[in-house]
Amino acid sequence: MAKVYLALGANLTEPESQLDSACKALLELADSNFTPALTISSYYRSAPMGDLVQPNYVNAVACFHTSLDPIELLDALQKIENDQGRVRLERWGPRTLDLDLLLFDNQTIETPRLTVPHYGMKQRSFVLIPLAEIAPELTLPCGTALNGLIDAGLAAELEQIVR
Repeated sequence: MAKVYLALGANLTEPESQLDSACKALLELADSNFTPALTISSYYRSAPMGDLVQPNYVNAVACFHTSLDPIELLDALQKIENDQGRVRLERWGPRTLDLDLLLFDNQTIETPRLTVPHYGMKQRSFVLIPLAEIAPELTLPCGTALNGLIDAGLAAELEQIVR
């Protein structure tokens, strides 16, 4: 059984509804023996990455326990994205749903398909702030404390969506 953290993001087709639907689908992957089965942060609005003009994103972080191995989980996450209309046209382009595996227990994984911890998580406010909301005492596999990565400037980049 592994404890996993995922980043969720959407900026097309009612992003908040896309994240709500994704959370329902994630419950199917979560081990129901843990309470709560799924922990989800608040939703946050953030500016898109890159130079492409597109709508702002809605982001969150989820945590749950799963019996799936990392590649099985990746496949399941990509199926959820596809079921919600995800089309992969451009890196950092607009999307109905993006699910990124941030952490898989305390493992470091490097395969052609999967890198865990997620390669950009330490620099992304839209990951760090919601992650700290649900796991403030978290230490990354490299030994870095999550709260040591967050400063006031990062928090200022986001707008929390009260739900």
